[in-house]
Amino acid sequence: MVTGVARRLGAQVAARLVADPRVERVIGVDLAAPSTELARLLDGVELHRVDLRNPEIARLLGDEGVQAVAHLAITTAVDYQSGGRGATKELNVIGTMQLLAACQQAPELRKLVIRSSTAAYGASFRDPAVFTEDTEPRETPRGGFARDVLDVEGYVRGFRRRCPDVVATVLRFAPFIGEHADTRLKRYFSLPVVPTVLGRDPRLQFVHVDDAVEVLHRATVERHPGTYNVAGRGVLTLSQAIRRAGRVTLPVIEPGLSAVAGFAKSSGALDFSLDQLDLFVHGRVVDTTRLVEEFGFEPRSTAAAFDDFIRGAGFGPLGPDRVRRAERAILDGIRRVRDTAEGDR
Repeated sequence: MVTGVARRLGAQVAARLVADPRVERVIGVDLAAPSTELARLLDGVELHRVDLRNPEIARLLGDEGVQAVAHLAITTAVDYQSGGRGATKELNVIGTMQLLAACQQAPELRKLVIRSSTAAYGASFRDPAVFTEDTEPRETPRGGFARDVLDVEGYVRGFRRRCPDVVATVLRFAPFIGEHADTRLKRYFSLPVVPTVLGRDPRLQFVHVDDAVEVLHRATVERHPGTYNVAGRGVLTLSQAIRRAGRVTLPVIEPGLSAVAGFAKSSGALDFSLDQLDLFVHGRVVDTTRLVEEFGFEPRSTAAAFDDFIRGAGFGPLGPDRVRRAERAILDGIRRVRDTAEGDR
């Protein structure tokens, strides 16, 4: 069973499992119906529209004799049209809690794979240079998604104690990126002028979506108990990433980044989360030795994943025309801020 198949990651993982001769049946579960594009990708997957918070999920697990669950229905971005932050937390945390309770009752279950995130480590000035899977966050993360991830992993630890015969794998993914990845990171680097924090140049890691699918596939069909960081080796500083994308930076003082984020959200250009704001200030780097040694697979480097993303997004070199457009965008932004300030007087 794969949860979250109405989203691209879940659909891709389900499709890979259908193509694997070791897998007899694949059941796809989601609250929403997949798009027409994803429905074509899900050919061969038995689709069920089920709310994970509904007791029906326990019946489905038992009646269908499910032996492995890949839980990918973790929402990273708040949908303000579907209840906002409260609804997102309920889907992530309560949905996972109910799913694990159902898994505990499933008589044939032998494997559980959980999508998590390196956001669980938080991002602060107290962070170590590199996080390993055993590193505890130095400060409680501010962002709602990171706190959801910590709650989810806490429930998984309880599940492991209660069901020691089930192989439980937790995969902490770095931010996804790639040619077809439609994420807030893509929209951030698509801005004509990219806001950064003055005096800060955080180190970043990404994981290519295709490599994430490969790791999830292996975790589901193979035996890999434990918790693993999943990221491309190496790092890019934020300034390097912006230059590779052919964008222009707009350095602001640290409190000003929140103001820029608020303006971007109100204008519809981009919805920053607190997790991302902290990441763009402090950065985050994780060690992936455990993943490479245990899975026998190494994701492509952060730089290679980012370059593939640039090619797919159609970003070009920073030429004179782009510089002039960026200058105009900066001036227009300054004028709007000035006009707003004068209107408030």
